[in-house]
Amino acid sequence: MIQLQSLDDPENLRQAFEVFNRLSRSLTESYRELESQVARLNQELAAARSERLETLTEKEKLANRLQRLLELLPGGVIVVDGRGKIVECNPAAVHLLGEPLVGEEWNGILARRFLAAVDNPHERRLHDGRIVNISARPLGDEPGQILLLTDVSDLHALQTLLEQHKRLSAMGEMVASMAHQVRTPLSTAILYASQLGDDRLDPERRRRFSVRILERLRHLERQVDDMLAYAREGRFAMDPIPVAAFLRRLQRAAEPHFTAAAVRLDVVNRCRGVALLGNAEALEGAFLNLLDNALAVLGPGGKVTVQAREDGDRICLSVIDDGPGMDEDTRRRIFEPFFTTRPDGTGLGLAVVASVVRAHGGTVRCHSRPGQGSAFHVCLPRNGGERPLPSGPRRLENEGVQG
Repeated sequence: MIQLQSLDDPENLRQAFEVFNRLSRSLTESYRELESQVARLNQELAAARSERLETLTEKEKLANRLQRLLELLPGGVIVVDGRGKIVECNPAAVHLLGEPLVGEEWNGILARRFLAAVDNPHERRLHDGRIVNISARPLGDEPGQILLLTDVSDLHALQTLLEQHKRLSAMGEMVASMAHQVRTPLSTAILYASQLGDDRLDPERRRRFSVRILERLRHLERQVDDMLAYAREGRFAMDPIPVAAFLRRLQRAAEPHFTAAAVRLDVVNRCRGVALLGNAEALEGAFLNLLDNALAVLGPGGKVTVQAREDGDRICLSVIDDGPGMDEDTRRRIFEPFFTTRPDGTGLGLAVVASVVRAHGGTVRCHSRPGQGSAFHVCLPRNGGERPLPSGPRRLENEGVQG
């Protein structure tokens, strides 16, 4: 501490000046150091501000580019928050789903804008028939998710066209191998027909020959019909078909064959007053194939049940037999074209069933075990529900058609 002494003494005065000078120099140095630090801080703040402005500018440019990219994307993009509400969408999403979207609950949009799911669990069908693939990703640390909606209708159409070309190609390869199958019933029919000109034939034998000729010709007709039905998938005119009337028609067509084989045919209708949307002739042919397959593995005393029931916006028709069933390897392959376990089979019967069902926007599944019979379940759209596209573009998925 500086002690104040008398300033009359020159020595004391000199010492006081020295103390004052030291303090002055110290203050000057501190001030200069403070100025230097302030200048340095100003430079750092200016640099930080410049860097921040540059970063904000880059982020703004990136945001603009992302916004432009979202607007130009052909697929719909929807951002859903943690509460399940849509907070953002691009024009493609609006084009697919219509307005309003922002502020709406995504589950509500799913229920109102889409029909029942198609075979692929990631795909939904719009009311106008377009098929949309929906993929979801989380938003990271922020609650919610981002959805990408892609119109895959053209892809399905191309896949169906490719499948049809493959079927036609396979049928072309099969024509030669089927020659003996056609020749045998044709030769038999010709043989019986040649005997009809013999005046010595009694009426009973003439009647039996006529019946056998008709049987052989009908067998040939069924082979040709199967090939044509397999080749023309998706080209059916669709009309409302009352389920009760369809079951009566099917029973009338199949009953004589079951009666002749001493096999029981039961028809159970649990969906009164509803109608299918489809082609009655094509569906009848498909179900007659299922009944014919069941009849082929049953002996006298066997039983086949045809059941109809409602399942949401679909009608499920089942053909169930108490026959020998089939092993897993056979069950997996039964819908493959030209696969058959019957010596006189063409391998097209169940392939036609799958083809017709697929063209109607439906699914067919088989459940079977050795010794426990077989059950084929066909689910089709009911009238007023989902209408298949005119060209019938639908893929044969593992979940949709199973062996």
